[in-house]
Amino acid sequence: MRRPVLTWLAAASLLAACASTPSSFTYSVPQQPEAASGFTAKPGWATSKFAVAAANPLATDAGYQVLRAGGSAVDAAIAVQMVLTLVEPQSSGIGGGAFLLHSNGRNVEAFDGRETAPAAADERLFLAADGKPLAFYEGVVGGRSVGVPGTVRVLEMAHREHGRLPWAALFQPAITLAENGFRVSPRLNTLARADAHLKKDPTAAAYFFQPNGEPLAVGTTLRNPELAAVLRRISREGSAAFYQGDVAQAIVDKVQKHPTNPGRLTMADLAGYQPKKRTPICHDYRAQSRDYRICGFPPPSSGAIAVGQILGILNNTNAAALPLENGLPSAEWLHLYTEAARMAFADRGQYLGDPDFVQAPAGNWMSLLDPAYLASRARLIGAQSMKTAQPGTPGQVASRYAPSPEQVEYGTSHISIVDGYGNAIAMTTTIEDQFGARQMVRGFLLNNELTDFSFAPADAQGRPIANRVQPGKRPRSSMAPTLVFDKGTGELVMSGGSPGGALIIHYTAKTLYGVLNWGLDAQRAIDLPNFGSNNGPTTLEQNRFPPAVVQSLQARGHEVRETDMTSGLQAIQRTRGGLFGGADPRREGVVMGD
Repeated sequence: MRRPVLTWLAAASLLAACASTPSSFTYSVPQQPEAASGFTAKPGWATSKFAVAAANPLATDAGYQVLRAGGSAVDAAIAVQMVLTLVEPQSSGIGGGAFLLHSNGRNVEAFDGRETAPAAADERLFLAADGKPLAFYEGVVGGRSVGVPGTVRVLEMAHREHGRLPWAALFQPAITLAENGFRVSPRLNTLARADAHLKKDPTAAAYFFQPNGEPLAVGTTLRNPELAAVLRRISREGSAAFYQGDVAQAIVDKVQKHPTNPGRLTMADLAGYQPKKRTPICHDYRAQSRDYRICGFPPPSSGAIAVGQILGILNNTNAAALPLENGLPSAEWLHLYTEAARMAFADRGQYLGDPDFVQAPAGNWMSLLDPAYLASRARLIGAQSMKTAQPGTPGQVASRYAPSPEQVEYGTSHISIVDGYGNAIAMTTTIEDQFGARQMVRGFLLNNELTDFSFAPADAQGRPIANRVQPGKRPRSSMAPTLVFDKGTGELVMSGGSPGGALIIHYTAKTLYGVLNWGLDAQRAIDLPNFGSNNGPTTLEQNRFPPAVVQSLQARGHEVRETDMTSGLQAIQRTRGGLFGGADPRREGVVMGD
């Protein structure tokens, strides 16, 4: 058994009580972490049979114990998500949504658990009385921004098809930790301290903060009996316990009765929520004389298309001939990457939205990944930065939509799992901004996912924006859970993804490029400094690039901004000896497996 080389996870006979058959499961509480936040170097973890990577060691451990007990990748994902609801409430939870990409070794499926707009929402939801868009946090904080949560129901759908352990058993780790308590992590403490809005909700203030207004100290044992009660009911009764009855009523009351910013969510919205299975976005990619098949999540996510466009455009330049310089991407390579990214984000703003409401360009989302189209886009890259790219015309069909203005995106968590049965998942899960809408009910936080819609419904000429608010619609996302396969054999190469709002696209593309093109292992690829452009300035991770790189980019016409780029990448790759997992040194995640 190979486990993280971290003393706070070393526990003798951790799983002595676990049954060996996939019909029973007993959870053992591990020693709990008190690792520092910030940038903490991680070794990467080699395993032979299975592996799970998640953003918090307690969540990773729950998934690990499920896999050891004979559970599937989906089983482990459910256990991980429920623990993340408790220990990483700022990023994801049962009050939010998720995209789950699943492979059984033969087929890839996309389970869409994205939140939806209430039936009473309309395109003026985020407009002030004067008709102008609200400021971002005027929309976020309160009930207005809360979409119908999808996480519980999409996990239930996936479990019906791919679960091996009983549904109820998978909630035991989170229930146990919620009742007995877990130690507040450095990241939870740091984000609570920095948040200007969480204390405005009396329920959240009483849970996350001390009476003197200070956030709970790192290492404080925090219990959540209300969440334990909700999870116990869901474990017994299924998703109906969440979407109907008194839990649903508590959610609706919280949204509709907010004193200054009420929302439009109803009991009927909750009861009627349905997850969807969609066709994944899969495309070919060639690197280092090897052919791959990269699969990601389709719209309403923009992640897979944008990542695929960036990689495809780069493959029509001389980027492949540019190695790392002193372990870092060169200025020339960064120029090519960020120009490709500008064009991908221009197309994203022009075309991407919920496919049940928005028509794909030329009638097919794959038109945005057509090799001839990407080659034509690559020819637009010159010696100097274009600064702001214009959207292209895939399929030579003009769009009737207006370009969407760039808008803030935050939050999220990522889970990658490979089990011992040949299944793999990449699941990105979110409540959007940190601490979501800052509304706590029954021990969990509600999402602010509706702010992923464009606040403005149309441009100055009255042309509609594809990602505008409409009733029952799913907001555009940047989440990019990704599975990579060898094109010839179909064998899994890697599962990966990241949180980070719109920057998820860059974090994921960086990791894919590092592994497939530069030959790095998953951990070293994750460790690379972050970078990108969302069709504006070129953004570089603070203090990670030498001045010469910055100056070279500026000489090419780039407006360079250096800032914190806190990715939360998780990745598991298949190796000749088994599996190798990496977790982002910028967050608290680890990888575990046998």
